Amino acid sequence: MQDLFDHAMKEKLKHEAPLAARMRPRTLEEFVGQEHIVGEGRLLRRAIEADRLFSSIILWGPPGSGKTTLAMVIANQTKSHFETLSAVLAGKPDLRRVIEEAVERRRLYQKKTILFVDEVHRWNKAQQDALLPHVENGTVTLIGATTENPYFEVIGALVSRSRVFQLHILEDQHVRALMKRALHDSEQGYGKRNIEIAEDALQHLIHVAGGDARNALNALELAVESTPPDAQGVSHITLEVAQDSIQRRAVLYDKDGDAHYDTISAFIKSVRGSDPDAALYWLAKMLYAGEDPRFILRRLLILAGEDIGLADPLGLVVTASAVQAFEFVGLPEGIYPIVEATLYLATAPKSNTTNHYFKAFQLIEQEGKVEIPNHIKDANRDAVALGHGKGYRYPHDHPDHFLPQQYLPRQILGTYFYKPSNQGYEAEVSDRLDRWREAQRRALGITKTETLPELSEEQVSEVKSKHKAG
Repeated sequence: MQDLFDHAMKEKLKHEAPLAARMRPRTLEEFVGQEHIVGEGRLLRRAIEADRLFSSIILWGPPGSGKTTLAMVIANQTKSHFETLSAVLAGKPDLRRVIEEAVERRRLYQKKTILFVDEVHRWNKAQQDALLPHVENGTVTLIGATTENPYFEVIGALVSRSRVFQLHILEDQHVRALMKRALHDSEQGYGKRNIEIAEDALQHLIHVAGGDARNALNALELAVESTPPDAQGVSHITLEVAQDSIQRRAVLYDKDGDAHYDTISAFIKSVRGSDPDAALYWLAKMLYAGEDPRFILRRLLILAGEDIGLADPLGLVVTASAVQAFEFVGLPEGIYPIVEATLYLATAPKSNTTNHYFKAFQLIEQEGKVEIPNHIKDANRDAVALGHGKGYRYPHDHPDHFLPQQYLPRQILGTYFYKPSNQGYEAEVSDRLDRWREAQRRALGITKTETLPELSEEQVSEVKSKHKAG
């Protein structure tokens, strides 16, 4: 009797489920999009059709791209027992139960178990470690679904024992096909109701959904359910209804996820690449998605020093002023100084010669302790006893406020870390510095000079990491 009531409750819930859940494809033929992994002849499709999932898999993709749907298709296709856990809700006790039942099922019935873990990245390292040995020995075949990059958010041992399949944002044509199916399906959709949807209304729902099938179907459901039929029994979904049903375009953005880092990367590279149009586009995406403006300003401050430098020293001044202005004004008007700094830096001449500092840092690391020339030591404490500062000449007492004297340790005299670029203001610096260096070589008898080679991006990053460690 209990089973009968359970069955009746499940049937009731199935029919009352949201449209997106009711319309979830059940077979590969119904599955839309992601042809690069489940198209005809593809490895994963062949494995699903043959019910021979060759190893554990991780499905990685944005919301609404079909990760859970694909897992359910596998569940419907396989003869193995299929278990589902949500990493948001389930913990070690739930995993332990699934594993114990999987072991017993294999022992008594020789039946394999496929375990689908939704949002697998939500499990901490200890929880993922608890799953690892059972994946490794074949007790369960894992299907993990994640919106985050598994190479960062899932432990390496689990990733190495799985095949990662990346799903992409659905194209408009795929979302359209799913919505048309929902409108015509008489069992799970609205096929039994007389619904007319204007083309511009349909296009609006598709466009604003942003490739998220679940978002599009939820909006369609809201539009249909909130529109009563007319005297002839027809529900007319107009553009106005569609606009009310989905008022803001979904943007793929998570402040702690890949989209956050990928978008700020695109923004900074656009500014560095002197493309103000692309820079404004990515800036708008971040602010639209609710990114903290202070985070953007911090990155612009770094860029002003790293990528503009002395080619335009005002770049740092403008950006620092934007930081102060934003703190004083706040949103929404505070967007203006952010935009001004972005446009200024994007259109400024570029130079990354501030990275030459890291050449000096590397040499310090190699040389170790080096004696400071006596005449440029502090004369305030040890001038009498030790002669510190003796022989130092004050440049401002001389013409042009310059005189050639020794500032580097004797053993590295003639070593040049800084090589000015020919961009903007730095071109003037280059001419001036050439004269000063030549005068110093003559005065100090320097016959051998060495300009240290440029550091690669990887070498600069390595030295930066040592700064962090320190």
